[in-house]
Amino acid sequence: MRGKKAPKRKIQPDIRYSNVNVEKFINYLMVGGKKSVARGVVYGAFDIIKDKTKINPVELFDKAFKNISPVMEVRGRRIGGANYQIPVQVRTERRFLLSARWLIEAAQARKGRSMAQKLAEELMDAANQTGAAIKKKENVHKMAESNRAFAHFAR
Repeated sequence: MRGKKAPKRKIQPDIRYSNVNVEKFINYLMVGGKKSVARGVVYGAFDIIKDKTKINPVELFDKAFKNISPVMEVRGRRIGGANYQIPVQVRTERRFLLSARWLIEAAQARKGRSMAQKLAEELMDAANQTGAAIKKKENVHKMAESNRAFAHFAR
């Protein structure tokens, strides 16, 4: 590794809800530098959530992310010519990244509606412990649990 590590950037909270995690999610959702489009999708999804559930959308957003966030994941490691899947704990920043990635993928996989509607439905499903993003988290946890025998290889 050459040079020094890039400094961690401070993200400003989003415009409407003054929440840093909402702004991070908007940044993950953004494609090709079109932040206004990503904001429109997220805020549209939040408006749909507010209309359907009468709950504060930021609270539902936080609850959904808490439900999706993985605690353990597997990392591949080569030991003595064999590759082992070693279960490791997930750092806090990576938890949010994985949750956002899984939520966006699950919303994009839904068909036939606008992205705001798909995202709103996926957020509501995640808050209720259902949906494709929750299924992905459970699969990751199952992999970590089934490879628990190799945990002693972790540093």
